[in-house]
Amino acid sequence: MSIYTETLYKNSTANIPEFVLEGFTGIPAKYYGLVGTFFFFIYLMLASGNVFILVFVACEKSLQKPTYIIFCNLAISDLGFGTTTLPGIIAKYWMSEIISFNGCFTQMYFVHYFGTCTSFLMALMALDRFVAICNPLRYPVLITHTTIVILCSVLWIVSLLILGVITAYTLSVPYCGPNIIRHCYCDHSSVRNLACADITAIKDTTFAIAMTVLWGPLFYIIFSYVAIIISVMKISNKGGRYKAFLTCTPQLFIICLYYLPRTFVYIAFNVGFRVESNLRIAVVMMYSLFPSLINPLIYCFRTKEIKETLTKKLKQRQVRLSSAFTISPEVLCM
Repeated sequence: MSIYTETLYKNSTANIPEFVLEGFTGIPAKYYGLVGTFFFFIYLMLASGNVFILVFVACEKSLQKPTYIIFCNLAISDLGFGTTTLPGIIAKYWMSEIISFNGCFTQMYFVHYFGTCTSFLMALMALDRFVAICNPLRYPVLITHTTIVILCSVLWIVSLLILGVITAYTLSVPYCGPNIIRHCYCDHSSVRNLACADITAIKDTTFAIAMTVLWGPLFYIIFSYVAIIISVMKISNKGGRYKAFLTCTPQLFIICLYYLPRTFVYIAFNVGFRVESNLRIAVVMMYSLFPSLINPLIYCFRTKEIKETLTKKLKQRQVRLSSAFTISPEVLCM
């Protein structure tokens, strides 16, 4: 453990050279390897699921449709977030808890960049479902390959600019100590509170941006799903209603898990409400990583076309394996 303390660099006006990631407190050092291994397997599962979706959709031309383009963008965002955070967490428990000043701000940038992209992508998926269910006849006209590519490109670029402004604003104040980040990775709330200057303007500005990024898509998602539920209730076929609700329920669960805890944590942190450090970190890790882990299951493996394509591929492989191990009569007579 580093000997840095919270009073280090108090009298310095220059930026501190590095930060210390405190992470979960109270874990004995002898268990660090086990904790690192746990996060390593989490990263393997997250990366495997999202990479599989990207490769599978890229290789299967029948799935290269607007809906699956959105799925792939979400997989990229989830994979990006996991790659930004988890290797650093693993390194903390396997090697060192120290992260450089520039490395910390780079990580902070991408943590919130991919989080912002995910928020916008969920709203885009809600738009896709809204048009498909509420206005199916116009779906091929409104939701085209080109339209989705343009919308996805715009949200990636807008998120890039938003986080560029936030990061530059946060970098504009000096960091002279303390240098201990009470988290497993660098996020904006943890980093900005270490500034040795008045951060009221930064807090107010970033809070307003964060709430816009969260609540803007969330309000649209709520509106779209209310409209979807109303349309589904009008379906006379009971089986059709059940199927539609079965499709929407897992997505609504992920949406609630993504938006509600984030909103609570952001508001609580800005109004000065404090919770126990380990509990806060656990909640943040849950709503940050759990959706990225199960999004491939919710949005892709539960999708009828992907399941049918996978089943078809597996059957074809079984047939080829059976043919390869079948010995022909001519061979037996030789």
